[in-house]
Order: sequence, then structure tokens, then C-alpha cells
Amino acid sequence: MCAEENIPAGIVAERGWKLLGVRGPLEFTLTGILAGLAGPLAEAGISIFAISTYETDYLLVGEAVLEKAIGVLERAGHTILREGEE
Repeated sequence: MCAEENIPAGIVAERGWKLLGVRGPLEFTLTGILAGLAGPLAEAGISIFAISTYETDYLLVGEAVLEKAIGVLERAGHTILREGEE
């Protein structure tokens, strides 16, 4: 997995994903973070690709449903910060 601009020519790849990151670092003892994000999106019919790292979690959603996904997460009580916002 890599940024679209880094995909070599001629490589078959699924494009058009946008990244949503959970502000971290998250303690390893925390549970349910990913479920709290994935659940509302699944109920709204939005597919995700989840990545968990040592410090945080990331969700990739299709570019075509990014704004819908953000709205779903906000209605579920999550705060969404756009790139450059603190």
C-alpha cells in the first residue's frame, strides 16, 4: 500500500481511497476505538479498509463517499479535523 502518486505505471491497483486518521498516540489498553468508527460507517453502507499501527488507527474510505463518511462519523459523535486544522 502506498500513495497513489507512488504507484508505478502499469501496476494494477485500486485507486481513489482517502485516509482518515485517529489522533494518537492511543494507549494499547484502549478497546473499541476501531469498532466505534467502523460500526456507524457499516450501518451507512460505507466500506472501509482499516490499518492499525502501534500508536493509532487509520481508516481508508472511497473518495466518492468521503464527505458522507465524515458526516456519518460526526453524527456518531466524532470530531473530524481537516488537514491543517488542530
